[in-house]
Amino acid sequence: MNSPALSSRRTWLTLGLAALAFGALPGASAWVARKAVPEPESDFCLVAPPTPYDPASGLALDAARAVPRDARCPVCGMYPSRSPDWAAQIIFANGDVQFFDSPLSLFMYLGDVARYSPGRSAGEIVAHYVTDIPSRSWVAARSAFYVTGSSAKGPMRAGNLPAFASPDAVRQFAAQRGGKVLAFADVDAALVAQLGGQGGHAH
Repeated sequence: MNSPALSSRRTWLTLGLAALAFGALPGASAWVARKAVPEPESDFCLVAPPTPYDPASGLALDAARAVPRDARCPVCGMYPSRSPDWAAQIIFANGDVQFFDSPLSLFMYLGDVARYSPGRSAGEIVAHYVTDIPSRSWVAARSAFYVTGSSAKGPMRAGNLPAFASPDAVRQFAAQRGGKVLAFADVDAALVAQLGGQGGHAH
């Protein structure tokens, strides 16, 4: 009578031979590879759908809105509601909103809107907002001040351009945490590319 251990060894031997035989069949390796390895992703994390305008909210179409818990950043896929000190948003002419995990992601988005929101263009954007670090309130992105090179690390663990509404507040922050103060127009493509690479946004 066969022992359980011997039967087990025979079973594994039979399975092993079957696997080898199958692997020798034309196309078998390719079939296994297709089943075992997921399809590669595209060059960015996801297409995050915009949040539509809700007329019942009582807000003006171009007014800043609270970040929904399930909204995702179209640049990196993170949830901006989890980093309220850093969140940003843009509003399209039809009232749709895209939320971002940081001002850096906002600037990356503005540099290539069609990449992150296929079918959209920068010309459709009617408002931009960033979060004022001290007050956690929304401020127009174009009138805000930003700091680069400080010790502050944003959601992507990089210098995600902390934003400030007040020139006094931004100067105080830079004096304490280091870095250079920039206006909206000073944040150029080279800086955005540099910071994006440091923070893992290169999708």
